[in-house]
Amino acid sequence: MLFETSTLPMTTIDSDNNPLIDLRSVWKSFQTPAGRFDALKGISLSIDPGEFVSIIGKSGSGKTTLINLIAGIDNLTSGEILVGGTPVHNLNEGQMALWRGRTLGIVFQFFQLLPSLTVMENVVLPMGLSNLYTRTERYERAAYLLDLVDLSEQANSLPNKLSGGQQQRAAIARAMANDPPIIATDEPTGNLDTQSANAVLNLFENLVAENKTILMVTHDRDLAKRAGRTIALADGEIIS
Repeated sequence: MLFETSTLPMTTIDSDNNPLIDLRSVWKSFQTPAGRFDALKGISLSIDPGEFVSIIGKSGSGKTTLINLIAGIDNLTSGEILVGGTPVHNLNEGQMALWRGRTLGIVFQFFQLLPSLTVMENVVLPMGLSNLYTRTERYERAAYLLDLVDLSEQANSLPNKLSGGQQQRAAIARAMANDPPIIATDEPTGNLDTQSANAVLNLFENLVAENKTILMVTHDRDLAKRAGRTIALADGEIIS
């Protein structure tokens, strides 16, 4: 059941120089058979609207955990996370689903397009789930986004008919469906050839030029250099 918009703290881009994303002493711990494991240790971090930020570190450094907390996929252990002034850590499950749908577009490493839906239908789906736009507007917007990522000719194809690079661009179009201020990506070029990866990075840079905020998890330092700022994690802490 969708919540009425009036019950949901909405994300807005503030004109008073406040950060869009504000993490305050964030800890994330897991209980394992060997005892407590601290994936993130007191992270404090601010990200402004329109920033392109890469998050780098070795496997197990806390990169994906950080993104998942910002996106509300995981719950923090302690601390605060505010996105556009909304205290994400205080939202209940229903509010979180609606907030996430309208605030963040998530691009997964393995695309996660629904195989039984066409590319067009995959892009339309988030708009329906968030109850945004009319049916006609949804398809018009999906067509616009597919043209933006150069996939208009594949609109009626199933995902398995697309190359890896095309599937990733389709996933980016889907992430932008609800016009969210933030795009979060986890190893977005990890399965792509050099040409496809470059096309994806060019697309991210174009989105930043339109004041979108991009968070990109990567282990590739050369790729990270394309971002405007790089945050390095090691053992759950920011080291640079």
